[in-house]
Amino acid sequence: MQDKSELIKRYQVIKKIRNFFDEQGLIEVQTSVLLDHPTTDVYIDSIRNVVNQQIDLKAIKYLHTSPELEMKKLLANGSGDIYQICPVFRDNEQGNRNFNEFTLLEYYRLGFDIHQLMNDMTKLLNALGIGYGISKLSYAQAFFEYTDIDILNTEFDALKDIARVHGLSTDFEWIEDLQILLFTHLIEPKLKDLPLCFVYDYPATQSALAKVVGRVAHRFELYMNGVEIANGYDELQDASSYQQCFTTEINKRSSLGKAPIDLDEDFLSQLKNPLPQCAGVAIGIERLLSQIN
Repeated sequence: MQDKSELIKRYQVIKKIRNFFDEQGLIEVQTSVLLDHPTTDVYIDSIRNVVNQQIDLKAIKYLHTSPELEMKKLLANGSGDIYQICPVFRDNEQGNRNFNEFTLLEYYRLGFDIHQLMNDMTKLLNALGIGYGISKLSYAQAFFEYTDIDILNTEFDALKDIARVHGLSTDFEWIEDLQILLFTHLIEPKLKDLPLCFVYDYPATQSALAKVVGRVAHRFELYMNGVEIANGYDELQDASSYQQCFTTEINKRSSLGKAPIDLDEDFLSQLKNPLPQCAGVAIGIERLLSQIN
């Protein structure tokens, strides 16, 4: 239960966020929370709901884990720059920072790449009274500086050898999971010494829905005192790219024994006209608040 001071703090921060976007001309939107399709993300699970059962119109719906795809439908239909602050829901979450329900701020800027979006986020943080030193490190640079590992050019078996040296598990089917484990244990503790740090240009194996150029996915994460606060992408634009990503994720989920998922054909049909060039980011409001005095 939040006390009054926490309620006031949350109110003031969200008010400042809205003021920031109002001044920049972004439109606040509200998209559907109850969806026809679950997320395809390999390690995020949607909460399943049965609706209308007692009126003989039974249907399966899923609480959204992110407003991302619904907002991208708006972008594809000419919405322009948009943002949303909403609760999201995820199954099978447990921990100090992972919850079944939390609040996301998600926003998209047309014509931006990730570096322009990181600069825009810096202005947003300044508007929230967070102005202390901001660092930027590429994913590869972070590994070079803190571990002397050439993460983009080290093969799976060699990474397993490194993991063994550090007493870490090597029981992984995909290299990206081992990369993430090594980042969590070897890099994140170092980021605690940096008040604000953008880590960008992740390995292509961790692209999610970001554009990939060569070995690098154009995405970033923001850490505050070592806590991951935000996740941003240079967004994919065309339906075929999304279909390829969704299919890969669905196949991985299947290999892990998770329930089968159908492609979201409605979303793909909305991208007959590709998304405009844009960059977007999701920011965890509760995590952000935890780092603001």
